[in-house]
Amino acid sequence: MESSSASDVETAAITPLPSTSRDAQIAKIETILARVGVRNQLLIRVETNDGLIGWGESGLSSREQAVAAVVADFARFLIGQDSRQIGRIWQEAYRSQYFEGGRVLTAAISAIDIALHDILGKRLGVPVYQLLGGKQRDVVPSFASFMAADVDQALADTRTLVNDGWDCVRIYPAGFDSGSTFNPRTTLDKTVKILTVMRQEFGRNLTIGIDLHHRYTPAEIASFCNMLPAGTLDFLEEPIRCETPEAYEMLRRMTNIPFAVGEEFASKWQAGPYLDKALTQYMRLDICNIGGFTEAMKVAGWSERHYIDLMPHNPLGPICTAASVHMSAAVPNFSWLETRQSSVENLGFHDQALFPVQVALEGAVYVVPDTPGLGVDVDEDALRNANASHVECPHLSRPDGSVTNW
Repeated sequence: MESSSASDVETAAITPLPSTSRDAQIAKIETILARVGVRNQLLIRVETNDGLIGWGESGLSSREQAVAAVVADFARFLIGQDSRQIGRIWQEAYRSQYFEGGRVLTAAISAIDIALHDILGKRLGVPVYQLLGGKQRDVVPSFASFMAADVDQALADTRTLVNDGWDCVRIYPAGFDSGSTFNPRTTLDKTVKILTVMRQEFGRNLTIGIDLHHRYTPAEIASFCNMLPAGTLDFLEEPIRCETPEAYEMLRRMTNIPFAVGEEFASKWQAGPYLDKALTQYMRLDICNIGGFTEAMKVAGWSERHYIDLMPHNPLGPICTAASVHMSAAVPNFSWLETRQSSVENLGFHDQALFPVQVALEGAVYVVPDTPGLGVDVDEDALRNANASHVECPHLSRPDGSVTNW
């Protein structure tokens, strides 16, 4: 037997996993709707001819069946395609109907795109962030959230989070989760009092934001900002709906508090005006809605051009979290990643029995994994047995009976 030379050994060590275009072809695309914690999760399972499996997640909560139907339609022309051609697949899925885009279509595209990146990372033996240019940070800082029911509870939850290592916290307005009727005006004064005391108690080293869940009008938000002592808030998240950038231009003139906007965006085209016109100071893109890694990295690049840091939306499960961590690790312009795993929330989205291997949250930071792909293992049998029942988002009314935003 001939002995191997040093150069032969070196070459063998760096040779990627052999695969032909047939090996890498998409063999199966499956949607799995499961109840995980207090919500459903729509996961996408993509398998190739050579048996590699990738996982993605859709971000369109409570309308999962609509996304599943789109995924089934996409599967008709994606089966048999080369799973490595991720950018081309994205374009075909987006452009293969006359009416392009929209949140349902891009939620489906997002999940498939994430799963294809997971497969490619596994095929090459590298974590997904390597496919995005390599990691620029070893850990991904997060911010944590809580419902601000009253001053005492807000102070207690904030103290718990600060003691656990968080330097950025986000509250919801008073009365956010108090039934089927929401009166924006009556929530403002109580919320101002809570925020004012939080700032007095914890000083300037703590970043404090509020998620207004686009429940308000520009006039209501302007009144709210005028009630706050200067320097109380570090960001206003989603104060109004995003369909009309001109409304944000009007609101931008009314307050100097930074905006955190973007979780509703379903494409780079929706994000564009908010960057070009300085209508957000933090980009809240959601990788499971905006179009997966392929689209998110483009928006990240545009954001960098405008000196805007990412503050990604991450309200789902371990697949969304892992994808968000890999993206957050690979970009230079980053602030905090949303987490729903803090010590003051118990939502059950990251069930260890269903996802035995997950990206680890250590204190207030996610540790960027070095395992191939996303770094998440799924117990498929347990997941398939986690039967989903429909979860409907609250249907809210104002005191006069008119419908308002959830």
